[in-house]
Amino acid sequence: MTAPIRDPGLRLANRFREAMSFVDRDDPVALLGHFDADGLSAMAILHRMLARAGWGVWPRIVGRGERVWSDPLRTEVMGRAPGGVIVLDLGVEAGVVFPGIPTIIIDHHVPRGSPEGALILSGYGLEPQPTTSLLTWWAATALGPAEDLLWLAAIGLIGDMADRAGFPEMDRANARWGKTALRDAAALLNAPRRSASGDATPALRLLMRCDGPRDILSGDHPETARLLAARDEVRAATEAARRVPPVIRGDIALIELDTPCQIHPLVAQSWKGRLRDRIVIVANRGYRDGWVHFAARTARPVDLTRFLAAHRPSGAGDEYGGGHAAASGGALRPEAWTEFLERIGFGEAVAP
Repeated sequence: MTAPIRDPGLRLANRFREAMSFVDRDDPVALLGHFDADGLSAMAILHRMLARAGWGVWPRIVGRGERVWSDPLRTEVMGRAPGGVIVLDLGVEAGVVFPGIPTIIIDHHVPRGSPEGALILSGYGLEPQPTTSLLTWWAATALGPAEDLLWLAAIGLIGDMADRAGFPEMDRANARWGKTALRDAAALLNAPRRSASGDATPALRLLMRCDGPRDILSGDHPETARLLAARDEVRAATEAARRVPPVIRGDIALIELDTPCQIHPLVAQSWKGRLRDRIVIVANRGYRDGWVHFAARTARPVDLTRFLAAHRPSGAGDEYGGGHAAASGGALRPEAWTEFLERIGFGEAVAP
């Protein structure tokens, strides 16, 4: 009798290898990835590994306000007639993703349904919970040696604050490429998607081209200057936002912002450590026209996805309540946001 496979990385690689056998090699593989450091690193890992193995690849960053499960993006991808689609760090939801096209979803968020006709390689439920970039690196080892790309997985681990979870891959990356260099590169690569433009293209180009974090930080590539400008923009907006005092009612602390920069998760994370007995919710009315985006964080033993589900307003859509137990959030139309505030005890005008 064959012994069970206990190594999650090996198990994932075997499943990925089998799934790729159904992908048509005559057409490019579409890589769809989230525009944060974790999603971009996962894209870079697979793009580089697929190219080494002789596959054609079409990368597509899924950015601000876009969803894989939306008709516009589905139409765009189907129009490319890819041999297969790999979805990275964009969640797991119910429904048909890309009819008739082999689809692989690699993700670590709380699943919100089971998509039809897709293989799901999920890190949810593993302990410690790997990020999408680490899951992708494990999967990519099915295509060939990938140790030289381990720094990309480390960038994603740092970007999603999982670098201290105890993964041996993180220890190897720190030893080979340097902890400080990896952390500085991760912060820089996360900056463009938080800027007002939200354009993460320069970050992906660096991840595709560079041979390590020091190369990204060297200044030898023009994209680095664009990342530095985005970092300075985000830093200034964050410093201003951190001076906004929270409104506390019961066990919830609420902060409302109005900025085009995606800094509400950063502000929520910073207040989480200061208000450890509260659920911290930071809302941003200026991030995207017609929407209120918000981030929820807590140090309490509370599952935020369940908390948000219990207070779900009638106008909430698929953009609401995803993420992790301790890091959730979403987006609501203004009228639904008003209803949500009423449900959590902030019915009257919010003022510090």
